[in-house]
Parts: sequence; C-alpha cells; structure tokens
Amino acid sequence: MSRKNIQKAIEFLRKGKLIVVADDDDREAEGDLVGVANLVSPESVNFMITFARGLICVPISKQIADHLELGEMSEKNTDSFGTAFTVSVDHQETSTGISAYDRAKTIEFLAKNGSVSGEFHRPGHIFPLIGKEGGVLERRGHTEAAIDLAKLTNQSEAAYICEILNEDGTMARRPQLVQFAAKHKLPFVTVEELVTYLNAEEPLTVKLPTVFGEFDLTLFEDQQHKEHLVLSKGEIRQPKEPLLVRVHSECLTGDIFGSHRCDCGEQLHEAMRMIEKKGRGAILYLRQEGRGIGLKNKLRAYQLQEKGMDTFDANLVLGFKPDERDYQFAAEILGTFGVEEIDLITNNPEKIEQLKAFGIKINQRVSIEITPIEENRNYLKAKKEKFNHLLSI
Repeated sequence: MSRKNIQKAIEFLRKGKLIVVADDDDREAEGDLVGVANLVSPESVNFMITFARGLICVPISKQIADHLELGEMSEKNTDSFGTAFTVSVDHQETSTGISAYDRAKTIEFLAKNGSVSGEFHRPGHIFPLIGKEGGVLERRGHTEAAIDLAKLTNQSEAAYICEILNEDGTMARRPQLVQFAAKHKLPFVTVEELVTYLNAEEPLTVKLPTVFGEFDLTLFEDQQHKEHLVLSKGEIRQPKEPLLVRVHSECLTGDIFGSHRCDCGEQLHEAMRMIEKKGRGAILYLRQEGRGIGLKNKLRAYQLQEKGMDTFDANLVLGFKPDERDYQFAAEILGTFGVEEIDLITNNPEKIEQLKAFGIKINQRVSIEITPIEENRNYLKAKKEKFNHLLSI
C-alpha cells in the first residue's frame, strides 16, 4: 500500500491541502503537517496553528536558500539531527508578520520564482530550513520529506511544515498521529513509505509494433516482485476524459496457445483492436493466471472439468474461491498515470466493484462479447450463471 498512500498524498498536496508525515520511530518519532509552499493559504496556516500547535517552518532547497541569501542561523549547528535552520524572515508586504495571513504571504514568496533576498525582513516569524540535496535518500527528516513531496507535485522545491502536538502539549506519536489524520480526513504517510516510493525503479517502457497496431509496452513490478504489463496507445497520463481501459488477467493457454476452452485470447485481441481504433487507451495485463490460482492449479482444474465439472466448482474442489483475483495493483498502476476515471472494457461486475473500491471511477462499462464455439459454450454459461458476468449467451 506504500505506493498508493504516497500517490494519494501527492494528489492532496497538488490541491493545496495538507497531509500528515511521520518520521521513523527510531529517529524523532514525531509527525508534521505538510503542505506545498506555493499553494499555501491563510486557512491552511491557521489550521496548523490551531490543531498542530508546533513551529511553522519552510523547508527549501539549497538553490532557493542561496538565491535568497539565507545562510544557516548558527555557524556551529549542535542540533541532534542537524536541522539546518536559517535566519527567520518576514516578507516585506506583511504587517506584524505573525498572523496566519502574514505567515502565508511569507511562505508564498519564499517559494515564488522571481523573489529576491531584499524582499525579506530578518529576523521574522517564518523559519526556513535547508534540505539536503539527496532528499530523504540522504537524510530521513521532515525537511527533506517535505521538499521531496513538493517536487513530486511538480511545484517549486519548497514546502511548509508544523509539528503536531497533543492537546496537553506533549508530542504526538504514531498512534496519536494516525488518529489525528483520521479525525481531520488527511492522508497519513511515513518517511519510510516515501523512501520506498523514491527507490522504486522507473517503469520500463518500449515500443511494441503488433498485428493490431503500434503500442507502448510498460512493465510494473508489484511488492511481491511479480511483473505486470501495460499495453497502451496514445497519451494516457492524466487524461482529460475517461480513458478506455481493459484489465486483463493472464491466460497462457488462451492468450498464447489460442485455447478453445475459454474466450480470453479473443477478448485480449478484441480489446487491442478497440484501442487501436480509438487511438488511445490501455490494457493492464495482470499476472494472475487461472483466476489467481496459478498455472499448475489451473491445469488441475482443467482435469476436473474434463470429468464434468465447470470452472466455478473445480476451483472450489481444489480449495480455492471461485475467483481469487485482486485488482488493487491495477488501480495503483492507473494512479501512476494520474488516471482516475475510465471506460472499462469488461463483462465482469466484480472487476467493476473492486476498481471502484480502490478509488477508480467507472464512467461506463464497454461490453466485449466473443461469439461462442462448441468447446467454450459451457465455460461461458458458467461465467454468466455462476460468476454473474453480463453476457447475452
């Protein structure tokens, strides 16, 4: 869930909202409210003052600090974790500098392109912090985490943060931080999750010319190191309209050997034709063979089917649920492209419900029916009558 948590946090930050970030239990073991500096508002600053109660600081990159001539507050830093405070500042357009409006103004101008050193009074009521250039991969602090998160939103390398205290003035620790985030409906993430997210390899993408047209093929690896694929056409990142999508579970016998026991290969190829015709869309090819029971057990299920069982009952006899598939990683893949709403090519209502539960909006279902043949007629009948697939057979 680490990837999904970070992606949700990024989306909150892009909208100018706040998130809760907790550092490691063996470090400061505290949590901060975090926002992106050039999306700051007086309301969010006031929320920090009211509910977090800590010190509002502005993590900035070394480049911004150098440009604004913000050197470290102390020549000899004896802070336990080397937090790089600069001299405090107020922007020249503020009055006393302490109101939520004044502090938001100062934060905004610290992040604004074109700001210059002379615009800021020293000392003031906002405390910039200089982050390490390697981010959390170099130093696992809130300063670096906030800057890394700001960068992931494609905003400037500046954030604003505030430690979260309990109502009695003590530091909020992990259990209280989780409760705080839930109470205020804010994403809760950890520095560890951010490190994992940033350490993940960039998806590997190649061009794939096929008999149905030219596509891009992208590889994604899940947390169990299983490799999944996205076959896409056209620009699919952060689409302005619902994206045409097929979520297809691997079927070696149907997809590769053209098995007549099922309609999987024909559905895959028809989806490729549909996306090629539209000129834009994606097929998520999930490695969950045999409705999630694996190839060996799928062949065992075939043996039972040869004795008269259908695919539904065969899985039950083998000790599995009729359908073991899970679509959470499909939703996470769509999230990496910024896809929130899709036109889903499917006959499977369970797939629709799972994707909805994982945050994907289904604009419409696009039917994909293959003409039955003698060998797969009973298979399609079981799909309709026992798996409740939306088929006309």
